[in-house]
Amino acid sequence: MAIKTAALTSIIALSAAPVLAGSLTPPPTEPAPIVAPEPVSVDGNWTGFYGGIQAGGGKVETDEGAIDMDGNGGLGGVHLGYDYDFGKYVLGAGIEFDAGNIELDDGDETLQDVTRLKLKAGYDMGQGLPYITAGAAGANFEEAGYNEGGFVGLGYEHKVTDNVTVGGEVLRHRFIDMDDTNTDADATTAQVRMSYRF
Repeated sequence: MAIKTAALTSIIALSAAPVLAGSLTPPPTEPAPIVAPEPVSVDGNWTGFYGGIQAGGGKVETDEGAIDMDGNGGLGGVHLGYDYDFGKYVLGAGIEFDAGNIELDDGDETLQDVTRLKLKAGYDMGQGLPYITAGAAGANFEEAGYNEGGFVGLGYEHKVTDNVTVGGEVLRHRFIDMDDTNTDADATTAQVRMSYRF
């Protein structure tokens, strides 16, 4: 009798096993962990060559001597330079060219282009570089021809990636004795800039 009872118990247990294993309620699962993307690291070293484009506007005034004119218009062009990062401070030099069509007094005179040889000194903020700049400038006028002068200004450059920077610059130019007329011209330009660093 004991053998029959044990055999019957085994059969019932084996028959019930698939029912218990196939429970309609799945075991609880933990949600997958959310992994935050790693921040993009941008190098703060400003040493190297760079080149790019700039665009903006300018205002020209002549208020001395025989000619008294003023006007404003657009300017845009290209630049090329080299910076060296000393740690906290950055020194650099470059050349740039802007073409434009700034008419003075309804076309009596027109500023056609400006070329600059520039030096700059900046403060290394990592991804940002505020700087001062100065140098020599040459401007072609339609009537007064080519005239030499100088400029000073302020600028800021910011690294978007290790190689691409964007920024802005405001420059004040002075051209002396235009076309031997004892007339000086002042030109103020404001431009946005984009550069690629090699």
